[in-house]
Amino acid sequence: MSRPTTKASPKQRPYHHGDLRRALLDTARSMLHEDTGWQFTLREVARRAGVSHAAPYKHFADRGALLAEIATAGFQALEAAMRAAAERNSKSCEGMLQAIGRAVIDFGVSNAGLYRLMFSAEIDKQVYPALDQAALGTFGALLSVLEHGQRLGVLRAGPARGQAAACWALVHGLTTLQIDGQLTQDKVGSKPVTVALDCLLEGLKA
Repeated sequence: MSRPTTKASPKQRPYHHGDLRRALLDTARSMLHEDTGWQFTLREVARRAGVSHAAPYKHFADRGALLAEIATAGFQALEAAMRAAAERNSKSCEGMLQAIGRAVIDFGVSNAGLYRLMFSAEIDKQVYPALDQAALGTFGALLSVLEHGQRLGVLRAGPARGQAAACWALVHGLTTLQIDGQLTQDKVGSKPVTVALDCLLEGLKA
């Protein structure tokens, strides 16, 4: 009697020939999602991907380079989510800002390990210019809405970049608190995100 075949799990399945880079990135993302941390080594990534210990160095100089590429893709995905949310709520600047804020929070909560990596000081953005540009893209998605609102006269006139920094600080703080499970009803009420975003928008109105 022949033995039943079993399908290899994502952790066990070796990479397809010629797709080593993607295999390493996918494996590292999976590990990041599982542990919500990035303290793994390239050796461990290689083992999980089913390749030799030396294989990752064909594409990445070190662990930092691998993490930087993952973080870059994370910022690009976040920017796309922010812009899509703004587009779906384009009837008003207030609606766009609300949607952007919630898009960031939803992204962070759904990708906790990735989100923490993206904003970690461990990766020097000056060393990885593509990462820096991707991060600026998310800031730009917010800034463009604020500048648009100022031109329409519905948002308070003032330094738009400073306003964007204030918005980002609040939303990033809410996201981190949500990830850490700190926005509990007994502490901050039943709708802390809604209340916080409403307060933010009230301060931005012309």
